[in-house]
Parts: sequence; C-alpha cells; structure tokens
Amino acid sequence: MADASLDQPDLTRTSPERGEESVPEALGAKVTDGIRLGTLEVRLAQSAAEIDWAQALRYRVFYEEMAAVPSPAMQAERRDFDDYDGVADHLLVIDHARGNGPDMVVGTYRLIRRPAAEKVGRFYSSDEYDIGPLLAYPGEILELGRSCVDAGYRSRGSMQLLWQGIAAYVFQHDIALMFGCASLPGTDPDALAEPLAYLHHHHLAPPDLRARALPERYVSLDRMEKDRIDPKRALNVLPPLIKGYLRLGGFIGDGSVIDHQFNTTDVCIVVKTDLITDKYFKHYERRSRDSQTG
Repeated sequence: MADASLDQPDLTRTSPERGEESVPEALGAKVTDGIRLGTLEVRLAQSAAEIDWAQALRYRVFYEEMAAVPSPAMQAERRDFDDYDGVADHLLVIDHARGNGPDMVVGTYRLIRRPAAEKVGRFYSSDEYDIGPLLAYPGEILELGRSCVDAGYRSRGSMQLLWQGIAAYVFQHDIALMFGCASLPGTDPDALAEPLAYLHHHHLAPPDLRARALPERYVSLDRMEKDRIDPKRALNVLPPLIKGYLRLGGFIGDGSVIDHQFNTTDVCIVVKTDLITDKYFKHYERRSRDSQTG
C-alpha cells in the first residue's frame, strides 16, 4: 500500500504558510471541529461527497503520479476505493481558496479503529501481516493508511497540519497504539537491501508489538549484516513518511511485503501514542510557565 510524500511529523507546532499566522496546537482540539492554518483546514470528511473527493485525490496521486495499477472499476471512475472506505474516518486537508468542490481536498489520511474494522471483519494491514500482537494490545488502536497530499501542497506547513489532525484524533479517541503499512518505492528487495536491513537492525519492534508478514508474502528485512550498513545513507533512501514515524519512536514489524499493484515494498509501522502525548504535555507545560512568568 502506497503512502505518498508526507513530511516528518512535528506534533508540537505548525509552521506558518503563505505568510499566515500559525494556528494553535491541536491538544484539546477536536478534529471534527477543524483546525485552521490560513486558507487550509484539517478535519474529518462530513459527507459521502467529501469521501469521493478524497478518493479522487488518491487516484491522481497513486495511479496517475505513482503509476500504481488500478482495477477496471477504479479506472472507469478515476477513484481509489475499497471496502474500508465505507467504515473508516477520512481525515482531509481542505484549501478553502479552491472553492467548494473536488479540488478543495488537497490531502487525506484514512483512519480505522477497532469498531470500523469489525464491520469489515479485519484491518487492512491483515492482508499483509499477522497483526495478532497489535490486536491484543490493551486500549484503542488505530490503523493509518491511504495517505497522500496533492503535489502542489507538499510544503511543510500543509503536511504538518495533516499531522496535527492525526494528533487531535488520537487525543479525542484515546488511541493507545497506531499502526499501518508504509511503503518504499519499487518491488526489488535486493535493490532496497540497505534501508530494509537498517530498519531490521535498528528499529525492529519488541516481541509484544511485532507484527509479522504473512508466510506466503514474507520477504526478509535482514538483507545485510549490521556492520555493513551506513545508517546515514540508509536514512536518506527511506521515504519521508517512514522517517517521520521513526522520529516518533516507531517500530518496524518482522518482514516486508511486495505490493505489485502499488509497485512498492511495504513494511508494518507501529507507534505507541504515549510518545505523542509526552510531546504535547511538555510543550503546553512550557507555554503555561512562560505565560505565568511573562
């Protein structure tokens, strides 16, 4: 499954964009209410039409820009869709300067919690990984996927706004664990040997959080000895989204999976959200102290 061009998350602040003032951080905000940054807003989709617009953006990015292979139905409708879209929450970045229609959706992320997954019978990631250890985790869990941003909006400000929306959703629903499949471009694991081996040796999830690629799809991450890896070079090759998850303290599951439809090599990402909570609380404690002494 492809995730397209999301920058590394900074969940404590939003950078100004186009000369606008930065919006307040999302702690305590409800993503259903929307979080603004100039003409941009991040919120959940509020109608079937808005979900359709997100699917149109996904089609443009995944199938037209990244050359994934659509089904005949997707190609006919020029939409990326599956059974999960009807039960998921769809986080949108909207540019109000682009009117009220399909073009206003410039970023999206699909969010699936336990109750939504139960309606389909499984999480999306279970098509690639045995996620039993994640399902056994106490508390609410959240699967992230289908992330993409329009090519004209891949500046730091708009993408950080999308991360602000995720953080607000995490707080609103008391999410304890986030996970999902993230992608490296290409389907030749030998060509990706160094970044895959780097993830295996430096970021492998502990056993109680270690999803494992399904046996029939399992491709080993351990493709190089640890002392042969140049960590800096490996990190430079990794897509920004994966580096962003690692920055949050994310872990990698055991094994990768080749996704021929999306022309990618997928890894399973796991992030404990208490790390996000700590960042927010430390940031707000600092601001509270500053306001009291200012």
